[in-house]
Amino acid sequence: MEKIVKRGYLHEDFRLFHIRDQVELELRYHYHEFNKIVVFLAGKVTYVVEGKAYFLKPWDVLLVPHGQIHWPIIDPSEPYERIILWINSEYLQRHSTPEADLLQCFRLAEERKFSLLRLDAAARPKLRSLLMEVEDGLRSTEFGHDLWARSSFLHCIIAINRIALRDATSLDTAAYRSDPKMEEILAYINGNLAGDLSLDAIAARFFISKSYLMHRFKELTGCSAHKYVRQKRLLWAADMIRGGIPVIEAARRCGFGDYSAFLRAFKQTFGTTPSEVME
Repeated sequence: MEKIVKRGYLHEDFRLFHIRDQVELELRYHYHEFNKIVVFLAGKVTYVVEGKAYFLKPWDVLLVPHGQIHWPIIDPSEPYERIILWINSEYLQRHSTPEADLLQCFRLAEERKFSLLRLDAAARPKLRSLLMEVEDGLRSTEFGHDLWARSSFLHCIIAINRIALRDATSLDTAAYRSDPKMEEILAYINGNLAGDLSLDAIAARFFISKSYLMHRFKELTGCSAHKYVRQKRLLWAADMIRGGIPVIEAARRCGFGDYSAFLRAFKQTFGTTPSEVME
């Protein structure tokens, strides 16, 4: 059975991985319940985020807000090197100020429906230095290493936000591939999770055939439209429940008419019950 996989668990405020490998990685489309930043260093990789394919170059930065479905397409002929940051939203919220929302880079990625930041030559050494400081702080056992890692991490996030605010990579059409019609459909789905999102209803609204919708959606996003809608509704429901919305109300708001079906789907997706998410 087709399933959208959740990869990784984040129990800390943030984590950093510096990975270099040369194997045939079979990474399916997946999502995270935390925010993710990928700093691409080397290899031949196309990264797909919410149906948009990005052709990566060294020191490209990908912003993947929590819940977005993504996967890398990796050419194993060259080593794939990247630095990955997993980031807890609450940690960034706690360290934000009225003048500096540290989650803004992820909000911009969602608003622009564009995940790629392509750094200019002047910005790369600074980002590299900041990332190395975070990595060194996390590896160190010296006095204050944890504070060093945290302060370096926050400097890094500030730098990435500054880059995101002035970034114009979306104007470079050679950097990515997308389908405008499918972008409209994805935006409609994510903006109308409580409504009728059956294949028939979506196909009729966008004046396309149901068979074309099914084929093209799977081709671009990696998963079926039905699974995509179900996953997005469940992620929204989980967010509502964490925010204090009663479980039955969350199920109703996200389009599940059958409460028992919602409970089964929730447990299957998250491996836990809605009441456990509230704890």
